[in-house]
Amino acid sequence: MYGAVGNYFYNYALSAKDEKEFLEGNPNLAESEAVMAEVAEALDTADEAFEQEHQPEEVSITSNDGLSLSADLYENEEAGDAWVIVAHGYMMDASGMTRYIRNFYEQGYNVIAPDLRGHGDSEGDYIGMGWHDRLDMLQWIDEVIALNPDAEIALFGISMGGATVMMTSGEDLPENVKVIVEDCGYSSVSDVFTYQLDDLFGLPEFPVLNAANTVANIRANYDLYEASAVDQVAKSETPMLFIHGDADTFVPFDMLSDVYEAADVEKDQLIIEGAGHGEAEKVDPEAYWNKVWVFVDQYI
Repeated sequence: MYGAVGNYFYNYALSAKDEKEFLEGNPNLAESEAVMAEVAEALDTADEAFEQEHQPEEVSITSNDGLSLSADLYENEEAGDAWVIVAHGYMMDASGMTRYIRNFYEQGYNVIAPDLRGHGDSEGDYIGMGWHDRLDMLQWIDEVIALNPDAEIALFGISMGGATVMMTSGEDLPENVKVIVEDCGYSSVSDVFTYQLDDLFGLPEFPVLNAANTVANIRANYDLYEASAVDQVAKSETPMLFIHGDADTFVPFDMLSDVYEAADVEKDQLIIEGAGHGEAEKVDPEAYWNKVWVFVDQYI
């Protein structure tokens, strides 16, 4: 019974091959009333024009555990040494990050947008939830430095991508990495899964998450309880901007304080009123990007 429960929830949340039905019609992911339709339409039009004008080059690396990982590269002739690595969210891929790619590109950055393991064109049977992805991110950083040894690099991520860049922040990063921006990332994998278990099923952490963790260790050499953005941020030496919508009920808003308070670096935060999960930029794009550039421009 323990193994059956563990396998079920492992497949439910972490298998890259299984449909994630809980995302469809999830009220915690419904568009909030704070998103202005006319503004959203204008920005969508700008994204579409960018996609038509700028075709990325596909680049790839091989992960430390032998996976072929893919990314979209947007080289910008006017960028000089400014680079950003943009990390997408859960069950998304690089193609869904046009809004963020466009804004960094138009601000004068070269952009690499990876497909995280198990997503898009990257190989992988399981979803890393940012933990194993942090090691892949180190390799993407090395790839940027190989292309431009003088690169000044920003890391940016949203949702699971936000957790990815926070988890990366606690590693031994090269001096080229100057600043990190995370948007609505979770405090730890175990925390967000415990919350989702209760929200979706009314089930307790024990024994369900413990069973799933046993299976994750066996099938993916991956310990859910080790995967902590809080612990990694506490080790970070890189300036960091934290962003969250105060109406986020998918990755609860109070997780922002967990990661922000753990950071012992130059830091700032942006709270967007009325924004649900991943909606901060949609609800108030002017405040969002003004804050990003004011913070990032101090370091790049």
